[in-house]
Amino acid sequence: MEVLLAFLVGGLAAVGVYLMLRPHLIQFLVGFLVLGNAANLLIFTAGRLGSQFPPLVQRDGGLLEPIANPLPQALILTAIVIGFGLAAFGIVLFYRAEQGLGTLSAEAMPEVFEPAPAPSPVDQVEAPRSEKERVPA
Repeated sequence: MEVLLAFLVGGLAAVGVYLMLRPHLIQFLVGFLVLGNAANLLIFTAGRLGSQFPPLVQRDGGLLEPIANPLPQALILTAIVIGFGLAAFGIVLFYRAEQGLGTLSAEAMPEVFEPAPAPSPVDQVEAPRSEKERVPA
């Protein structure tokens, strides 16, 4: 079973890297998610699939009954939450890039994107009026 999962992890990693090298940003995001799932499956496989050996030992050296190893489960759950947060951030980032640039293709994006500078507060202050234009108080 471990050999099958090793090939599955390798295949998912290969597909993830391939998609991350594509020029379209949505394909990059999907590749990132697939690569994250490959890493989660690798952690799960490394944490032993079977329960032949218990992960916990009593103080007197006696073994508890075989139970699931909680460490890989906690690591994978944390990685899933972080991956979801990064995916949500990527979706919003790519949405704003598409609004600003009009495309999600990395090849069609301009190399140097210089947005118009924000108006300075100094520019908003009116110039002093000449002596003739001033109204006496």
